[in-house]
Amino acid sequence: MSYGAPEYGRPGDPPYAAVSEAAALRGVIGRRLVAFLLDGVLIALICAALWLACAGFTVATLGFGAPAFGLMPAVPLLYNWFSVASPLSATPGQAMMGLVVRRNDNLGPPGVLAALVWTVGFFVTMALGAVLFVVALLTEHNRALHDIVSGLVVVRAQALTSLPEFWNMASGGPSDA
Repeated sequence: MSYGAPEYGRPGDPPYAAVSEAAALRGVIGRRLVAFLLDGVLIALICAALWLACAGFTVATLGFGAPAFGLMPAVPLLYNWFSVASPLSATPGQAMMGLVVRRNDNLGPPGVLAALVWTVGFFVTMALGAVLFVVALLTEHNRALHDIVSGLVVVRAQALTSLPEFWNMASGGPSDA
């Protein structure tokens, strides 16, 4: 059984169009939880460095730089949005846990707008007490509400990798040169 919509496997689809659901979704919920904790630590480190920079700037400008502290609440939002919209298609914590965020329709990388919707939905869910994450236990592909609304899914990166290339030849066999 392949993951995704029935139209998978047409010419022009990505090489991982026939990824098995079992390989793509095995252990994703537990990995997402650990990734969340890792991202929390990384965001805390970024915020600590930014706080020190803002404090130094405030002292150097005799207090006129104090509004720079207003940047602090944007750090988690920008961290998630830029990470998911990047070529990595995952936050650093998700990448450490072997996860990627992909479009649900064809497992391609998410667009900037989908990544923004995913990020805002994630923080709305967090603001509501994270109770809505229980939906991930009940949905078909372990998708949380912000995944469903944005049209994205979190899968294991290992399931998307194609056949390895050997050091002396590109995939597809030996060259004629």
